[in-house]
Amino acid sequence: MKRKTVTGMRFPFFAISIIAMISLMVSACDNSKISGSGNKNGNTSEAEGGIRSERIVYMSGNDTLIGYLFYDSSTEDARPGIIVVHEWWGNNEYPRMRARQLAELGYTAFAADMYGNSRVVETPQEAQQLAGQIYSDPQLLKKRMMAAYDTLSKMSQTDKSKIGAIGYCFGGTVSLTAASMGVPLDAVVSFHGGLKGFSSSPEMKNINVLVCNGRSDEFVTREDIRSFKKEMEKNGIAYEFKEYEGATHAFTNPNSTETGKKYQMPIAYNETADKASWQDMKDFFDQHFPAR
Repeated sequence: MKRKTVTGMRFPFFAISIIAMISLMVSACDNSKISGSGNKNGNTSEAEGGIRSERIVYMSGNDTLIGYLFYDSSTEDARPGIIVVHEWWGNNEYPRMRARQLAELGYTAFAADMYGNSRVVETPQEAQQLAGQIYSDPQLLKKRMMAAYDTLSKMSQTDKSKIGAIGYCFGGTVSLTAASMGVPLDAVVSFHGGLKGFSSSPEMKNINVLVCNGRSDEFVTREDIRSFKKEMEKNGIAYEFKEYEGATHAFTNPNSTETGKKYQMPIAYNETADKASWQDMKDFFDQHFPAR
């Protein structure tokens, strides 16, 4: 597959509107950590059921980032790589769990760090501050996604000609933004990510896109969806848009219901939608981005 070049672009999301929106958004994850044997670089490694995980320290300029690589250790074949972008709580156990699931499907998956030093927060105020820094600085977003891209592509387990990204909530928005800014991804999947103010670009023509949206998500309006589809069609970008009846914001995360009650927010886990969206992702990847 021919690789695409990275070019500079204007920020495709209206940052003020997004930041105002995320001030109300709460998803859920726990803060458990992965441990294992270490080396002088601070990297660690462990294996479970044939899936090996590695804690990877990498850089974006002068910023230290910490990600988690997952791959099937039973084969030495290079496999398509997928960047997993976390929710606004940071790179905690939830995106790592999804990265492990992708490795079980045959991909090399990298749970990337958008905040630096693998920072994980517990309050909506902290999350809003960190997410706002990324949304309001498009070049920072692009640099950190490119750092994840470069790190994953350099791994011997990765087929460097096939790199994609998936993301949840904040991560879904970041993944779509990165694609529209010229990060050379081949496929993108957004799970309940924000769409407000999205602006597509010609650079996305070679990227296949899947958006998985909760039909009852109060943070994604009908106008947001119409505008998103119009933007994609304007530049002839291939995309699929899936909606799940009864699903609210953060429907894929089992902790969302408890968090929604805690903060009195309209978010909840929806097992049916979670399983359906994961299957839609697998079908999408089988068609456009197969692991084998």
